[in-house]
Amino acid sequence: MKYFFAFVLFGQTLLSVNAQNANPPKTKTTDSADTYFGVVYKDPYRWLENTKAKETEDWFRQQSAYSDEILNKISGRDDLVSEWKNLDKLQPPQIRGRDYQAGRFFYRKTMPGEPVAKYYFRQGFSGKEILLFDPLTYIQGKTLTIQSTIPSFDGKKVLISYSENGAEVSTIKVLDVDSRTFLPDTIFPSWFGPIGWTFDNSAFTYFSQKTADQTDPSFIQNTKTRLHKLGDDVKNDKDFLSNESYPSLNIQPNELPFAGTNKDSRNYVFADVVNVRNEMVSFFADIKDFNGTLNWKVLSTQNDAIVKGREIIGDDVYAITYKGAKNYKLIHTSLRAPDWEKADVIMEEKNNLTLEAITHCRDYLIASYSDGINNHIYKYNFKTKKISEVKTPYQGSIFVFCLDNSTNRCIFNITSWNKPFTEFDVDLNTEIFTPSSFNKPAVYPKKYQGLEVKEVEVRGHDKVLVPLSIIYQKGTKLDGSNACLMESYGAYGSSMIPYFNNMYASLAIKGVVIAIPHVRGGSEKGQEWYKAGYKTTKPNTWKDFISCAEYLIEQGYTRASKIAGTGTSAGGILISRAVTERPDLFAAAICNVGCANSMRMEFSPNGPGNIPEFGTVKDSIECRALYEMDGVQHVSQNVKYPAVICVGGWNDPRVPVWQPGKFAAALQNSSSSQKPVLLKINFDDGHFTEDKNVTYSNFANQYAFVLWQCGHPLFKLKN
Repeated sequence: MKYFFAFVLFGQTLLSVNAQNANPPKTKTTDSADTYFGVVYKDPYRWLENTKAKETEDWFRQQSAYSDEILNKISGRDDLVSEWKNLDKLQPPQIRGRDYQAGRFFYRKTMPGEPVAKYYFRQGFSGKEILLFDPLTYIQGKTLTIQSTIPSFDGKKVLISYSENGAEVSTIKVLDVDSRTFLPDTIFPSWFGPIGWTFDNSAFTYFSQKTADQTDPSFIQNTKTRLHKLGDDVKNDKDFLSNESYPSLNIQPNELPFAGTNKDSRNYVFADVVNVRNEMVSFFADIKDFNGTLNWKVLSTQNDAIVKGREIIGDDVYAITYKGAKNYKLIHTSLRAPDWEKADVIMEEKNNLTLEAITHCRDYLIASYSDGINNHIYKYNFKTKKISEVKTPYQGSIFVFCLDNSTNRCIFNITSWNKPFTEFDVDLNTEIFTPSSFNKPAVYPKKYQGLEVKEVEVRGHDKVLVPLSIIYQKGTKLDGSNACLMESYGAYGSSMIPYFNNMYASLAIKGVVIAIPHVRGGSEKGQEWYKAGYKTTKPNTWKDFISCAEYLIEQGYTRASKIAGTGTSAGGILISRAVTERPDLFAAAICNVGCANSMRMEFSPNGPGNIPEFGTVKDSIECRALYEMDGVQHVSQNVKYPAVICVGGWNDPRVPVWQPGKFAAALQNSSSSQKPVLLKINFDDGHFTEDKNVTYSNFANQYAFVLWQCGHPLFKLKN
């Protein structure tokens, strides 16, 4: 979104804000500091980390009230919410979260205009639809979000985990399908919910943690997989996998252990020990030992470089690796004697495509490749060993899954920047695509169907070519007068995949240019692209973003007084450092539930698990890298910073509210530009929420603010 109109108009806007006495609450500073390896790092806003202190909570509420005072006076904001709700009503019923067990079809469905999905089942794919769980009515006066659902293998029971207010930490309950009533068994808290059923349908494994308090340092430390038998007291649940029960596995306090069954390989039980690293650390044991002490055997270690996906069918293990293949390759080993060094190569590395994901049906292994933007699907025939490309109706992001892998029927979802999600039923024997029997594509008014997409490569600060996707309305004049919204992420190897976003489409038809830089830190160009925006190389992430902004100006898409950048979550590193390194290049910015204080992240409850991605202050090299990533540390006095809106979720278990809060405080106390800096706290939200009403309000605030600051004529401060 964008900042200001002409210079004179922007000055008038500021005068109108000041005339309403809309000044931010005062923020005190303290003498807090840390010394690492002989360097002193001042932290005058450390006190904001104690969100349980009344003084701190009062400050956040005052900041949010100040933000509301301004946001409520921006024209066009409420119109965005209305527009998005109207577009949502044009969306046919959306069916997702699908499972097929014992002839029963289970799914979540969101009706047009409904804020969240409800849970249903049918006897067979075409049977009568029966409502099983309604999160809107289950607890009177509360809108819940279904976090996960897992039907039992006999289809007679379903594990349902739900949460409220975006907290993500869920309650697990067991639903009897035939009676449509819940059993007495109730488990709380569980961030990641149930893992899976036992094959006799009498018990299940689930993720277990000590506390639901996301501010507690033990929130996500020393977690366990537990085993619950139906009808038993939860207090007696077995410690199925943890460092306490299996110390020989050396599970670290910041690693999360998951263990359970796999319906495609019934002779074993499997375990994955995860954190944010991409490499899979996995174990397996004989299913005969399920109720006793498990003899865990190593399936893969971090050194085996197994990433991005794995399929286990009987004794066969198919996996993606970057070892000896920077664009990844598909390999195979056996559970009888797993050996990744001698693994068979099923699909060799492709020079111009990166391997992103795999799945399988009865006769085929299906591999999804990316050219950096669009997916390309290949299939491997288990019997003939032949590999062939599956020709899809059009290009874009393609998601493939198989409800019943005893058949060759699969579901393909295809979308792109200017094409809404379209679902197809595909028989992989014939490769014939037919319209889905479940989901129909949305049909939007004609004005939303005229979006142009341009894919270019921009020369970065070090001459490396950075992909950039540009979306705009047909006929847009490239004369530098357009507001431009830039968004990217650049972490964990997560790519910015093309998909149709009706919120972005609504901006594009208003003359806003949408720009998506594919910065380093993602994996659009393979493993090396990811590692080129990682720890000590992290500056490439925001420098790529800056290079793309300069390109957009050079090519006439926009100018500096009309560019707004946005980054969410780990993208907070990108946006906080882009605007502190080049404040002259942006009119406005959004730091949405963003990590803007990297040097302090590891001291938050969710922080230790992110050390493998960003580093630790306990290492001299990584400490300096964290300093370079830290937006708060790079805010300087008397610099003309752009207008910024920082957003936090009060119930956020991933990025605590003090991360964007400290960035807002530093900017308010330091910027000499006189441009507003807001801190909007969503007290009914966490890191994100399924509730569309909350989501629409949240993003309308963000976009209206930056478009006002970019001078868009539809977004002005009302008298």
